[in-house]
Amino acid sequence: MKNKNKTVWSNRFQSKMSLSFQKIGSSINVDKRLYEQDISASIVHAQMLVKQKIIKKENGDKIINGLKKIKTQIDKGNFEFKEKFEDIHLNIEKALFKIIGPSAGYLHTARSRNDQVVTDFKLWIKDASKEIVNDISLVMKSLIRKAEKNTDTVMPGLTHLKNAQPISFAHYLLSYYEMLKRDKKRFKNNLDLLNECPLGSAALSGTSYKIDRAYTAKKLGFKKPTDNSIDSVADRDFAIDFLYASAVCAMHLSRLAEDFIIYNSNAFNLISFKDSMLTGSSIMPQKKNPDPAELIRGKVGINYGKLNAMLTIMKGLPMSYFKDMQDDKELVFGGYDTLKDTLTMSAELINSVNANKTNMLFMANQGYTTATDFADYLVKNKNLSFRESYAISAKLVNYAEKNKKMLSELNLDEIKKFYKDLDKSVLKVFDVKNSMNMKKSYGGTSIINVKSMIKKYKKEIL
Repeated sequence: MKNKNKTVWSNRFQSKMSLSFQKIGSSINVDKRLYEQDISASIVHAQMLVKQKIIKKENGDKIINGLKKIKTQIDKGNFEFKEKFEDIHLNIEKALFKIIGPSAGYLHTARSRNDQVVTDFKLWIKDASKEIVNDISLVMKSLIRKAEKNTDTVMPGLTHLKNAQPISFAHYLLSYYEMLKRDKKRFKNNLDLLNECPLGSAALSGTSYKIDRAYTAKKLGFKKPTDNSIDSVADRDFAIDFLYASAVCAMHLSRLAEDFIIYNSNAFNLISFKDSMLTGSSIMPQKKNPDPAELIRGKVGINYGKLNAMLTIMKGLPMSYFKDMQDDKELVFGGYDTLKDTLTMSAELINSVNANKTNMLFMANQGYTTATDFADYLVKNKNLSFRESYAISAKLVNYAEKNKKMLSELNLDEIKKFYKDLDKSVLKVFDVKNSMNMKKSYGGTSIINVKSMIKKYKKEIL
């Protein structure tokens, strides 16, 4: 074919495309990742065209066999992607012409690159979302395993980075399990939202051919065809949803990493990491730095950037398809790669954490963390209002602070200075482990609650 090196739309133009535009306008180095989805969708499209008697079976068979050969070539690394053919769709189409000849020209009947690319992209995001859901599950399992070993490990629960109340280290870890569980739901919800097939919408108006879009949608694993051909090619909500879910998940992992960095610091010294998750210094021989945690904390900026860029691209576009959308795939692919790496590092980081239980217990006793327990004791046992008991407990804290004592170091006579009608049973409320185990309300930090939640979580995820 004498025009085999020309673009499919070149007949309308009198001069060649500028080299700078060819370089900028080509997306093949990015969207070649869509080759499996593009070939799968093309095979189904060809099957539908044959079924509807729009093209002859012999041409359909040639197209399908040729596409399978191209997939084999790409799988084996024997396929040359060419920038001059712009994108994955035209690279495959040109290769198909080379393999089967003029019959390749029938494949593009009743479709456009506009509906072709959005179909491929949806299929890719479906696969990517399932991968991310599996990776999130691995991090959640790591949290469960670590929590199981620390149900009775007391640590200081913090608000404003100040000691607040004693909690179980396991309970703390499982708070991130809940965050990740919501992340999984977000990705799964996205799978439901994008589960409509755009193929057959063509450029924007649909097609005059008697195609069977329900057949195509079912064969490609979609619930149904899209209802509006213009929206079909204009829609990138599914890409934004994917990037949003990725950004939120990365944010959750960043918060975990930040906690771990703080708890691992010399000032806190509540946890340590295995050497496999640490690096050294080029000048300070003593250093062991939690670089993987810092990378997890930093990567969220990339995920935020991808989401913001995608929103910015879409915010000013009139309805239907525009070349601006070409950058959507690079943003999504980058967001996916970054989050996948972050999830892998997060699972390894959690697995490498060791609780410094002695330091945790010591710090849990600092900062008068059982003051609320004393107030609650007065409410439950002395029929005081909470505000009355709060004021009494605050005075007791002031006394302990002035005398440089922990609440657990006060004797009964000292406590009775602030409320006379007390006996030695009150002393138990100042024990941090007892404080932790008294929090038996649903979702609370008591050992019995935490063990029950671990049991529930294991059933959910295993």
